[in-house]
Amino acid sequence: MDRIDELASAFARFPGIGPRQGKRFVYHLLAVPATERAKLAELIASLATDVRQCPGCLRFFNGTGGTICGYCADARRDDSLLMIVEKDQDLASIERAGTYKGRYFVLGGVLTLSGKGAIRERELVGVVERRLEHGLTEIVLALSATTEGEHTADRIRELLAPLRGKVRITTLGRGLSTGSELEYSDAETLRAALSNRHDA
Repeated sequence: MDRIDELASAFARFPGIGPRQGKRFVYHLLAVPATERAKLAELIASLATDVRQCPGCLRFFNGTGGTICGYCADARRDDSLLMIVEKDQDLASIERAGTYKGRYFVLGGVLTLSGKGAIRERELVGVVERRLEHGLTEIVLALSATTEGEHTADRIRELLAPLRGKVRITTLGRGLSTGSELEYSDAETLRAALSNRHDA
C-alpha cells in the first residue's frame, strides 16, 4: 500500500470519517506548507506525553499542571452528585451549559444490543464506592437518548443495583429528543434535561 492510501485508511478509521474524506485529508495535507504538517505531527506526538487520563473521572486532560483534572481538583464542586457520561465531548457539552456543578465519570463508550462496545464497568463501581465515602447521594445517568444509550443505562443500573439503598439513580428528563446524542445538544436543551431529571 502506498503512503497516500495508508494515511487515508488511517484517517478513515476516525469516527464519522469515510474513505473519501480520509483521502481528502491526505491531499489537503500535501497542499499545505511543510511547517503545518510538521506542527500537526508534533501535536499528535505530544498527546502521549502532555495529555493524561484523570484517575478520578477518567476524562483526558492536559496533564502538565497536575495529576488530576481541574474538575476533580475543584473543591467547590458538589460531592453529593456524580454524573455519568459516555465520552469526554459530552462532559464538555454539560460544562458549556453551565448548570451542573457536581462530579463526573466518563464511561468511554456505550454498549450495543448486538454485544459490541465496552464501558469502564470495574472503574465505575470503584469510583461510586469511593464517592459514597465523600457524601455521594445521587448518580445522574446523562447518556444519549439512543438505543445504545438506553442499553448502557440498563447495564449501569444492573451494576449499581447493590448500592441502590445508599444512592439515588436519576436520568435526564424531558428536553432531549429521542435519538439525540448529548454531544450535539445545545446548552438550553441540556439545562432543561438536567433540571427535569427523574428517578431511573
